Amino acid sequence: MGSRRLKRRTGFLFQVAWLRVDTQTILTIANHVITKNHRIGVTHSEHKTWLLHIRDVRESDRGNYMCQINTDPMKSQIGYLEVVVPPDILDYPTSTDMVVREGSNVTLRCEATGSPTPNITWRREDGELINLGNNQEVASIDGPVFNITKVNRLQMGAYLCIASNGVPPTVSKRIMLVVHFTPMIWIQNQLVGAQEGQQMTLECHSEAFPKSINYWTRENNVIIANGEKYEPSFSDNVYKVHMKLMIRSVAMSDYGSYKCISKNSLGETDGSIKLYHIPTPTTEPTTTSTLPVPTTVDLVENIQWSRQKPMPSLEPSSNEITDASLSTVVRSEETRFRGRPSHEENHEAENVIDTNSHKSVDNDIGQRRIDNTAQSMSSKSSTWHCVTRSSAAICIIVLSALS
Repeated sequence: MGSRRLKRRTGFLFQVAWLRVDTQTILTIANHVITKNHRIGVTHSEHKTWLLHIRDVRESDRGNYMCQINTDPMKSQIGYLEVVVPPDILDYPTSTDMVVREGSNVTLRCEATGSPTPNITWRREDGELINLGNNQEVASIDGPVFNITKVNRLQMGAYLCIASNGVPPTVSKRIMLVVHFTPMIWIQNQLVGAQEGQQMTLECHSEAFPKSINYWTRENNVIIANGEKYEPSFSDNVYKVHMKLMIRSVAMSDYGSYKCISKNSLGETDGSIKLYHIPTPTTEPTTTSTLPVPTTVDLVENIQWSRQKPMPSLEPSSNEITDASLSTVVRSEETRFRGRPSHEENHEAENVIDTNSHKSVDNDIGQRRIDNTAQSMSSKSSTWHCVTRSSAAICIIVLSALS
């Protein structure tokens, strides 16, 4: 702010003064500092521009300041000084590290000062989502108070109370929430089988806080130590422990029950695993049998057997072989080969075979025998039908010759 050097008619100069409005305190008049505050100073440029200086500004310096010229009437101008303050977390009202039992209610508080008033945000230090229960998870919680109902082991960890108001730097405070609970053991396979000489590893999963003491025992409650036969191992992560027991070479004496035990100041629990014997498989020699290959004679006999038992028909047709015709044909054939047919036999044979065509039939027997044999070898029917009675007689003669 500035003012011109004015001259009254009386010859006096007008003077510039700085005042604190809220306290009505005169700070400077012309080149002189009136207040006893050593942080206050004043300068001017050719008596036209007057500057008020405040060193090492504090929050208490916030307020209205007036530049005044003692004219008649008086002239003045007011300016407001805003002092911003970065956030600062107050130790006393802010929660410290907490240790609670699982299932209890927890309240975390965070108080901060600053100008403007800081905003408070809660986050997990490990970057994981905040578990609110009822399958609800959020990245952050806003507000100075963070309530947890029925806290569980999943909510255990370090939380950050972050205060920010746009004025750097942003500040935070780390609050560790520790949840105590009795040990719990989870076993994936409670019944495990192994063969003799096999390497086997038994496994248990334990959860406990404060951290538990973990070990393995046999049926006689003797603690299993690390040695040539057994190798127990434990790997932990916060409140979780993965317990393993490796049996380098299983013997008959190793079968039975094993216990994994977890114990802390709040309680003790154990889990049981039973190791049972799996017999070692034995290799038996395999035998190979060779089936006999049927000969041509056997095949023909089988075909003849199927031909000798035709499917019964209700009414014999003129083209089928009947019992009467069969006996007649056989007798006629026997007579023809012997060369001494009787009168009655010739008469019966004439009923089946025409004497006028007897020579042509004999000439065709060789060819028909081959054709009919091939047909009997390939046919799968249980009955045999022929075209005429003479053809039926020839078919039967072929079968008799083959047998």
